[in-house]
Amino acid sequence: MEYTDAVAYLDNHIGQGLEPGLERINDLLAMMGRPDEGYPIIHVAGTNGKTSTSRMATLILVAHGLTTGTYTSPHLQKVEERLAVNGRYSTKEEFALAVQDVAAFADLREANGSPPNTYFELTTAAAFAFFADQAVNAVVLEVGLGGRLDATNVVDAEVCVVTSIGVDHTEYLGSDIPTIAGEKLAIAGPNSILVTGPLPDEAMQVANERSRDLGIQHRRYGSDHKVAEAERGVGGWLVTIDGAEDTYEDVFLPLHGRYQLSNLSTAVAAAEAMLGDKLDPDALRSAASAMTMPGRLERVGSNPLMMIDGAHNADGVTTVFESLREEFPSTRWQLVLGVMGDKNVELMVERLAPLVDGIVATSVNEKRAVPSAELAERVAPLVDVPVLVAETPEYAVDMARAEAGPEGAVLVAGSLYLVGEVRELLVD
Repeated sequence: MEYTDAVAYLDNHIGQGLEPGLERINDLLAMMGRPDEGYPIIHVAGTNGKTSTSRMATLILVAHGLTTGTYTSPHLQKVEERLAVNGRYSTKEEFALAVQDVAAFADLREANGSPPNTYFELTTAAAFAFFADQAVNAVVLEVGLGGRLDATNVVDAEVCVVTSIGVDHTEYLGSDIPTIAGEKLAIAGPNSILVTGPLPDEAMQVANERSRDLGIQHRRYGSDHKVAEAERGVGGWLVTIDGAEDTYEDVFLPLHGRYQLSNLSTAVAAAEAMLGDKLDPDALRSAASAMTMPGRLERVGSNPLMMIDGAHNADGVTTVFESLREEFPSTRWQLVLGVMGDKNVELMVERLAPLVDGIVATSVNEKRAVPSAELAERVAPLVDVPVLVAETPEYAVDMARAEAGPEGAVLVAGSLYLVGEVRELLVD
């Protein structure tokens, strides 16, 4: 199977098998010989911060000598980005081989009359096939949506992480914090250690109940692990992390956004739990200094300053607002905005409005995307700045740059799909 055939095979399964449940993926993995078994796993759920925490935990484990596989979603530019080993994305050839391994069994299931697997189930199974081929020593596995019925929840992970809880995907997860927390915390099992990031009180109560009912250890942000000190410097942060096992000083994290520090603390606590010991301070410093976060407050251009962020819900946008206000206090932004139809556009715009001097509404080539003109109509009554329309992200970036001028700044936000397309344009 060639790479283009693998992508086409997955695309042909978009919209199939959408009834929630783990039966299809369990059936498929059983036919494959359970490639999801045989290595310890850090399983990561949460409303925001999942990918950042997953990438951080990966590099920490790698720095401690473990060949580590990582599964994240969605991808920004290419689907093979979902599969990685030691922080390196799978190649097209490796990805095609993994999909080929899965397709043989998925097709057999369908031929025997079983319901087809979903796109996400197939990519999840492909990740496990890839990890088996790479002979990994550990895996960091990011939940796709929710937790309880997510295809990744077939594993019995050693460490289960919930980074944050907010209101998002209410049509699938429920409309209130305790219900959403229950869905995400369902990844914790009787043989795991639960690690939580900064959760709202209602969610923390659910986490405490879950860990108590299961009789498992629970390492909480703010009490069992935390950011003890943080100093903003050029291009990042110098921090001290109080982990669950030890304190780690003089750790430099070369990322924008104070929120990444709590993600780092959570990743440190997860790695400590996985290794069952304190971390090597020099290994942690080495891992942190190498960290990059594509599409998360990522600087991708100058003259004007260009920043992209995949924030696509109210909590994520609020975090972006607070980060930009802290790190670029006098900067006014031209906002390139594109969103999916299931998002609260009005609340997202309301939270970013104090920073912007203009908005360019655009749309990606995705069936769930809000059309550019419709988005502009919804946004215009909410702000007192010009709202322009661009039919494509490329035109939107050009318009925003022109509006900002060489001394200005442009922020691209609202959708990971949008950020992926813009990153394709701007990053080599």
